[in-house]
Amino acid sequence: SGVIWGDEGLVVTNAHVVRGSAATVELWDGRMLSARVSKRDLGRDLAALRVDGDPLPKAEIADSGRLRVGELVLAIGNPLGFTGALTTGVVHSLGVIRGLGREPWVLADVRLAPGNSGGPLADACGRVVGINTMILHGLGLAIPSDRIARFLKRDQQRHALGVLVRPVPAPGSRMGLLILE
Repeated sequence: SGVIWGDEGLVVTNAHVVRGSAATVELWDGRMLSARVSKRDLGRDLAALRVDGDPLPKAEIADSGRLRVGELVLAIGNPLGFTGALTTGVVHSLGVIRGLGREPWVLADVRLAPGNSGGPLADACGRVVGINTMILHGLGLAIPSDRIARFLKRDQQRHALGVLVRPVPAPGSRMGLLILE
């Protein structure tokens, strides 16, 4: 899943969704468009793709800094192959999560499954407040929209070690790292 973020054919998704330098983007209307990865942040699990062609209908983005615990949120994606599935829940917590670095997250009680990754977490008005990334202790974890805006404004990419890892729960309520590639 992904979100059309801007006027210039910009699509934001998770880095683990698009592993190569190019991808094919399928729109809701069935059009298939070629895209190239223009920016990637493996540490934050974000990727930006550029799609050439006609202007695309962009999502409305909200300031995640205004999001509050208890607010209604919607997760949209393609979990387990069910195209355009929607699930609702409420914001459980906001901020840094122990074991997942110093960046803030949106933790919500929305039901996510493989295929929701990279899709939008939206507020009750349908404005994107984050990008769904993973499940942690049964709750959906999303990257806040203000952090995505910061990622998109950065001129250079962060350097990477060449190892792709993902945080996973470990025994004893600790966190571990799963090496993906």
